[in-house]
Amino acid sequence: MNKREVDRQVLTSSELTRISLKEFGTERLAQVRDIFVFCCYTGLAYVDVYKLKRSEIVEGIDGGNWITIKRQKTDSPSRIPLLPPALAILKKYEDHPQVIGQDRLLPVLSNQKMNAYLKEIADVCGINKAITFHLARHTFATTITLSNGVPIESVSKMLGHSNIRTTQHYAKLLDTRISSDMEKLKEKLGFRTNISLSAH
Repeated sequence: MNKREVDRQVLTSSELTRISLKEFGTERLAQVRDIFVFCCYTGLAYVDVYKLKRSEIVEGIDGGNWITIKRQKTDSPSRIPLLPPALAILKKYEDHPQVIGQDRLLPVLSNQKMNAYLKEIADVCGINKAITFHLARHTFATTITLSNGVPIESVSKMLGHSNIRTTQHYAKLLDTRISSDMEKLKEKLGFRTNISLSAH
């Protein structure tokens, strides 16, 4: 019997923007939101962002800052160039007491607390999805990377997947990407009109 494909929800780019720009009344919500958004731009799982150390940010081949870790779950190496939104979040928390005291990069709460606050954040932002830390990882794989043309091999490496089949689950979600690729192809081939078949 086939194991049923799990429906992997992701945030759309407009939902991610809505969460990123939201002004929260309480510091704890803003903090949880920032760490969640950091994971959306790096693909890190909760356990990996929780134990992320300063020493794991290194200078990459391009002279920029890269995260270089061994993933807790698979023990496989993961090297991720930091996008500007993720860097800005690290900068924001570099003097946070919890960070300075523990050689951590971000003040991460327990998984249970973080997920409870994420529920609250979804409500406040009017997003009708079960937002968890895992959703951040899916969002990085699809909305941030694959749907913007980053090859699946690169995404697989950054996610620290041991084989590409694991990453292919994410690629299945991307009808929008297929559609835009085919639109470009139509333009290249000079097909102008859209012919519609009538429904029978």
